[in-house]
Amino acid sequence: MKEERSTWRVSTILLILLFIALAVLAIFPLFALTLASLKPSKELLRFGLNLKIQPDVMSLKNYLFLFSASAKKYFIWYKNSLLITGLYTVLCLLFSSMVGFGLGMYNFKGKNIVFTMVLVVMMVPVEIIILPLYKLTIAMKTINTIAGVILPFVVAPLPVFFFRQYVTGLPKDFMDAARIDGCSEYGAYFRIMLPLMKPAFGAMAILQAMASWNNFLWPLIVLRTDDKLTLPIGLASLLTPYGNNYDILIAGSVLAILPIFVLFIFFQRYFISGLTVGGVKG
Repeated sequence: MKEERSTWRVSTILLILLFIALAVLAIFPLFALTLASLKPSKELLRFGLNLKIQPDVMSLKNYLFLFSASAKKYFIWYKNSLLITGLYTVLCLLFSSMVGFGLGMYNFKGKNIVFTMVLVVMMVPVEIIILPLYKLTIAMKTINTIAGVILPFVVAPLPVFFFRQYVTGLPKDFMDAARIDGCSEYGAYFRIMLPLMKPAFGAMAILQAMASWNNFLWPLIVLRTDDKLTLPIGLASLLTPYGNNYDILIAGSVLAILPIFVLFIFFQRYFISGLTVGGVKG
């Protein structure tokens, strides 16, 4: 027994050390980026990203510039990204969860075929369908609009698959009880089943919001004017053949991390439980 306990303690300590090392590796780029955002552009060009703390050259000038009138476009891009990410996340979770719920809770003809199609779409890179999506966006007259960025991906295969897997582990007795009480199918979903799916919603909220926030290719194709650009595109526009504003770019990138960081803080409990439970159901 003592040998088993000592072995368990050693393995636990080694596991903790491993996770600490992984955490340091994950934090390292963020720390280097934060230090770089406090330095002038000439220091970045000379030494690149590093962990040197130089109080004599470090200041908040880059951040003060972002909050000045000269950089008003930055917060327009920030607002556009927040709006697109918020709308996309809400709509994607709503419609994808309904599709996944239907595939997991109901039995109907062609159910397995539909689910197989979802799996096939998951394996198709988005770059392959960019051209037909672009033609569809032109036909719908949604070029240079928020709708053009959101609508083509509002029902995503990954959330559909995840919600379907999660729903298959929920007891169908709740639905039967709701029907007996005279509740409609939509009423049973929103009042009974949706609260039971909170962990799945928390996990997918973080993943889909992060994907939308960092999305570059599709908004770059759809959006045309400066006042419609999202943050990743706007920050990329700071690098031109006529000058590279690395100091402003890095400071803007640090501020761009904050929404996803705050989102994860609020939903981390649901994120962990959702991935754990949803990954083994079905």
